[in-house]
Amino acid sequence: MTRIRVVGPASWNRMVVLDALPQPVPHMEFARDWFDTLGGTSAGKALHLAALGRDVVLDALVGPDEAGARIREALVRGGVEARLHRAARSEQHLNLMTPAGERLSLYLATPDEPAPEASDPAALADADLAVVDLAPRGAELLPAAREAGIPVWTDLHDYDGESAFHRPFLEAAEAVFMNADRTDDPWALLARCIDAGPRIAVCTLGADGAIALDADGRRWSADAALATVVDTNGAGDAFFAGFLDAHLSGADVGRSLEAGARQAVQALATRHLHPSLGD
Repeated sequence: MTRIRVVGPASWNRMVVLDALPQPVPHMEFARDWFDTLGGTSAGKALHLAALGRDVVLDALVGPDEAGARIREALVRGGVEARLHRAARSEQHLNLMTPAGERLSLYLATPDEPAPEASDPAALADADLAVVDLAPRGAELLPAAREAGIPVWTDLHDYDGESAFHRPFLEAAEAVFMNADRTDDPWALLARCIDAGPRIAVCTLGADGAIALDADGRRWSADAALATVVDTNGAGDAFFAGFLDAHLSGADVGRSLEAGARQAVQALATRHLHPSLGD
């Protein structure tokens, strides 16, 4: 079985649900709901890949603090094998959400000063495929993946086609994923990505499904799967995992898009990244 190593963020998040995102003026509001939960794009991907039966290890930075203890416990509960490196503190977010799925994410803490071994290229030594998410540490590991011939998949999130920080990830990747939040022409954005080297570029469109372009210029699309939406956090990571799982099983791009859409339903139906973390 393909050994997948997911390198990137795991965080502890406080989620606050408001009727609408706050205006930039002094005022008071009452939350509709709030709760704490595991976050982080890499944690989300690892949770869904593990649930799909894949050989996956999450490689992340976690601090020796209460948030770190909660991250560790949640990963165990979700059945995720993790290789966690000590950082000065754990990543923490305050996410302001609306029932429509709008989000304002405030970074409360980032895992600065990781242990020296965290950037050791040996982190990918046993990988057949590396999912390297956007983070400075991920960028440091890209050359090692290239030198070892390990295929890289990456999630560019709200890429605008211009960001210099995203460029090394784009150029190193076999497959790239993104959403359409920063573009008016998703097909043109996908074409620009393919020109940089990936074999497959995928753009999720929320309720409008997803599209993809391959290196041969073929266009693919799939509708969103029918879902009862409880919370939108982690849906993109679930989609990524479903697509990758189908691809590794031999599916073409179209069927992989459909598998991604079906997997996204798992995240949409819970207020956590995956149902295994609770109601």
